[in-house]
Amino acid sequence: MESEVSESARLNLKEPKWDQSTYLGRAFHFFTVTNPINLLLTTKQLDDAKNLLQQYSEYKEPAGTTEEQLWTAKYRYDSAFHPDTKEKMALIGRMSAQVPMNMTITGCMLTFYRTTPAVVFWQWINQSFNAIVNYTNRSGDSPIPVNTLTTSYLMATSGAVATALILNSQVKNLPKIVGRYVPFAAVAAANCINIPMMRQREINLGIPVFDINGNRLGDSKIAAKYAILQVVISRIGMALPGMAIPPLLMVRLEKGSFLKRFPFMNAPVQVGLVGLCLVFATPLCCALFPQKSSLSVTRLEPGLRKRIRDGNDEIERVYFNKGL
Repeated sequence: MESEVSESARLNLKEPKWDQSTYLGRAFHFFTVTNPINLLLTTKQLDDAKNLLQQYSEYKEPAGTTEEQLWTAKYRYDSAFHPDTKEKMALIGRMSAQVPMNMTITGCMLTFYRTTPAVVFWQWINQSFNAIVNYTNRSGDSPIPVNTLTTSYLMATSGAVATALILNSQVKNLPKIVGRYVPFAAVAAANCINIPMMRQREINLGIPVFDINGNRLGDSKIAAKYAILQVVISRIGMALPGMAIPPLLMVRLEKGSFLKRFPFMNAPVQVGLVGLCLVFATPLCCALFPQKSSLSVTRLEPGLRKRIRDGNDEIERVYFNKGL
């Protein structure tokens, strides 16, 4: 039976439902946020969720509102609105779009990896998608200049294509299975370029850091570097299962009769296998680090550290949104 929200136990809807200090709690949180079903939510459903959360924060929620309704509203809101800018994010840039978009792109990269035109095309498609995701899920509330977006996009695409073409030329005489892992190497290299480049404004100017109560303490370049490193690790980890496991399975399947009889099923089967991996890899790798990451005050830049100490010498840690 659903329970109504009591006056004596108001929910803290600024925080996730599950304990974010544990990996399991973060995993449950991201399984909810990255659920592809969230993409089917209408504009009205998202706006209703936003309005209910606003009403609840003002103690004006409708009579009979239940905890279940509030948590549903929170996760609908979190799936579509940026945590810093509060703006509705572009549909394909949302984390709930990661599985359907990446399964299609990655599956095709793994299928069509032998010819140069195919490598160039699918790496370009992948980096175009990544640029949208990186911009959409950036940390902080500062806009990214157009020249930064353009430079990041061009460098990441060039890096991915160059890595793929060079490695393809080097593995021609090696076992066939080795060549199937070239797309992953290209994707990993591109992530190491694209994410820092896309977020270089954060590296140069810093990202907002807060105390435990959400009070803004300033901007930190050091926190930005930690945030970006965590995101790079998560993204590479996210790509690994979907680009490592399907090639092994495809080698086995290609020896069987099914794909020999129906060769046109190669791409759909590979896309499906990648999707199965991504359903789990996406939330589990997003959960590697807390979304609301933290850093000891002693590790901040001297000027910001002094300003924080002068304001309140009891603050030991600062918190920041690492991005996704």
